[in-house]
Amino acid sequence: MGMFERDTDIYRDRDALREDYQPEQLVGRDEELNTYQTTLQPVINGEQPNNVFLYGKTGVGKTAATRYLLDHLQSDAAGYDDIDLSVVMLNCDGLTSSYQIATRLVNEFRDDTDQISTTGYPRAAVYDMLWNELDTNGGTILIVLDEVDHIEDDSILYQLPRARANGNLETAKTGIIGISNDFSFREDLSPKVRSSLCEEEIHFPAYDATELQQILQQRADVAFHKGVLEEGVIRLCAAYGAKDAGDARQSLDLLMKAGDIARDDSAEHVIDEHVRQGRTSLERGRIREGIGGLTQHGHLVLYAVLTLDQQGKTPVRSRDVRPRYTSMAERAGINPLVARRMRDHLSELIMLGILDVTERNEGRRGGTYREYSVSMDPELIISAMADTVELVGIHESIEKLLERESTSTLQDYQ
Repeated sequence: MGMFERDTDIYRDRDALREDYQPEQLVGRDEELNTYQTTLQPVINGEQPNNVFLYGKTGVGKTAATRYLLDHLQSDAAGYDDIDLSVVMLNCDGLTSSYQIATRLVNEFRDDTDQISTTGYPRAAVYDMLWNELDTNGGTILIVLDEVDHIEDDSILYQLPRARANGNLETAKTGIIGISNDFSFREDLSPKVRSSLCEEEIHFPAYDATELQQILQQRADVAFHKGVLEEGVIRLCAAYGAKDAGDARQSLDLLMKAGDIARDDSAEHVIDEHVRQGRTSLERGRIREGIGGLTQHGHLVLYAVLTLDQQGKTPVRSRDVRPRYTSMAERAGINPLVARRMRDHLSELIMLGILDVTERNEGRRGGTYREYSVSMDPELIISAMADTVELVGIHESIEKLLERESTSTLQDYQ
């Protein structure tokens, strides 16, 4: 008998729970899909494509909906002799400049033997190469820029949508699909870019518990053997997912983790306790990974919000976070950031799922503002921030939290 044996008691197709699995139908996003389909209709009509901007939190179906509709669009476009459709999908994570995006796009259209380097060319020359490649390809070209908020300068976001109007393209018809997890990204764009890139906007709200149950059930029917999941498991995973900002990806990860724990325990069924164990394990890992990637200022902003949370002062506006953050920065011996840069760190914590945000609108008098709150287990957060607490000092609001965390850690080792 070998060291490894195939394990088939729990899962029928575990990969159906993975992020890259493409179901035949997307559930829980009917309204958004209908709107999105309408914005893509000009492609089939042989017209200039719309530029589309999608925004919403991580795990709410933006990229999945894009892949789903573009697969159908390409398939349907193939049935028309007068439509030549190309789709380029580019994830902008790690690409911070318009120059980097432009060189990557040039290389997407070139053979492997004719690639250009990401440095050493004047930007104007790279743009000229890009226009040439697009026109040489011809037809209708949809360029998807996922996580577009990683681009720090917006030159490419102006040049691409305006390329035909500015006389840079003659034959190609290009359309841009920008996808962002950052609600504030759109507001930070220059007006000329916003009017072009955000020609059509689609907001993807967080999934509610019912929608998450539909998604989980659809995947579970493929992933698990019949009768393996005890009643209530999907409902519990969906409830946790709704609490975690309506993130379908986290809900699916949780269901997979529960299945893995059941398999490791040689259990015949996946039960609620497996879900609870899985949630603790995943949340601890997400917090450690997220906090580990923050700058020192990011740690201080989080520490400020956490102490306000423990004092019962959340949800809290950024203007009320700032005095606490400033005080902690001074204790740490570093200069505090200006208010806008501090808000950037709040946005990063939201994208990591560590903080949650609520948009408030008090009309003409009060205006629109955002309120922040802690969305993950405070004990797990504080356990990952030991260095920051040591540097700044123990704030009185977290003393009991540290005692509970210390007791919990001791029990883990017993």
